[in-house]
Amino acid sequence: MQITDWTDFRLFAAVARAGSLAGAARETGLSQATLSRRMTALEQRTGRRLFVHGASGYAPTAEGRALLERAKKMEAAARDIAHWSAAQSGPPRVRISAGTWTSDYLARALPAFWSKTDAWTPEFISCNRDMDIERREVDIGVRNRRPTHPWLAGRRTGTVEHAAFATSPDVTGWIGPSDDTATLPSEAWTITHHGDEMVAVSNDPAIRMALARGGAGRVVLPTFAGDAAPDLIRVSGIIDALTSEEWLVCHQDTRHDPAIRAALDAVGTFLSQPRPAPLQDDSQSLTFTVG
Repeated sequence: MQITDWTDFRLFAAVARAGSLAGAARETGLSQATLSRRMTALEQRTGRRLFVHGASGYAPTAEGRALLERAKKMEAAARDIAHWSAAQSGPPRVRISAGTWTSDYLARALPAFWSKTDAWTPEFISCNRDMDIERREVDIGVRNRRPTHPWLAGRRTGTVEHAAFATSPDVTGWIGPSDDTATLPSEAWTITHHGDEMVAVSNDPAIRMALARGGAGRVVLPTFAGDAAPDLIRVSGIIDALTSEEWLVCHQDTRHDPAIRAALDAVGTFLSQPRPAPLQDDSQSLTFTVG
């Protein structure tokens, strides 16, 4: 079979990963009917049965799993080509993903670990799910656990603690995640321990902080983010169940790329330093030492 259209293999990978047409439709923006027709046509063209169709969805067969591994490599190559094509003149971009608060922290502190003369350009991707390093969605990820896949390399940068924050210890009620939120450990903890006390919800962590700053209720935040937020104070001790390691993660195959290596060293050194003292108001800026 001659490969003339990469799109069908990209759609196949989306269906195989999601295990259902509905999940793949959300990722691709195509209708379930269109995806079903494309998968049927792909099976006919390849002459292989790629899925087992049943009540549980679209489960890849052995042939389907083998094709998925190959499609992942095609996805990685396609992303690299798109990244290269979109890049402007100058140092290459290094894509760094992290959660809301770590992304905010890194962005505000950028001059502490990067300058315009460096041989790489930072591209921050804020996402509260693990972006796929294997598929080259990002180059570097800040994660809350040691990487377990053999193709990933990691460096521990520290420990992240959480606490409850509010405008006053007298504030009651809790601010939690909405139903469509990708559940973070802090969101799951809030639901488990204070689900019946929630007075407001949002799928956006920044909106939840804003609600807390407005006095609506208590919110769980990483201490480095909550301590830096004007109007908020800690109204609990450290929540031990939410304490986690912080790791800088990249692909084994790309960690020696000069730009990615430089970014790993700069970001890793910076995140390994103690967080600065709390801010008092919006007009203050963070003060860092460069180690």
